[in-house]
Amino acid sequence: MTIFVVDDHPLLREALVMMIRRLNGSLNVVELDRMAAIGPAVQTHGKPDLICLDLKLPDTHGVSGVRELKQQMPEVPVLVLSAASAQDFEDLALEAGAQAFLTKAAGATEISNKLRAFMQKEGQEPPAAPGKLSKRQKQLLHMLDKGLSNRDIAAQLEISEHTVKVHLWRLFRRLDVKSRSQASHLARSQGLV
Repeated sequence: MTIFVVDDHPLLREALVMMIRRLNGSLNVVELDRMAAIGPAVQTHGKPDLICLDLKLPDTHGVSGVRELKQQMPEVPVLVLSAASAQDFEDLALEAGAQAFLTKAAGATEISNKLRAFMQKEGQEPPAAPGKLSKRQKQLLHMLDKGLSNRDIAAQLEISEHTVKVHLWRLFRRLDVKSRSQASHLARSQGLV
């Protein structure tokens, strides 16, 4: 497995690389300091299995880097690790195609857990059949099918918007989909809503 860590701050990049190597020392971790370095790295190391991306780099700012990566390599998951607040950029990053967003202020345990989830090899944990969804996941599917926003879902379920995002992330992962519309389509085609 190859992971690209793209961050222009050497200390933060090295800390993330160290964390990844503690989780799995056999991974090929490639450190990059800008978007322009990704093309040559792909030529040298092949396509990565995961890209950890900062949103503010010398040659890109905001979610434009996520969009660019998803256009070039749509099948490669992108984990955004940013100093920007989740409130400002999480939804934008996810809409641009990122699979997850963490602030750099998150603790080592939270970052490690997120990385560990991405590092699990494909096929190691088969996606659950739609019939094995939890009651909460089935509720979410019905709400997504109605077109409710995260805020509306949070209000109806009396939980925080952050908790809604976590539930949706787990649901999308279980269904092996990347968006609300894909989840709704799958739910309709499987007769779940």
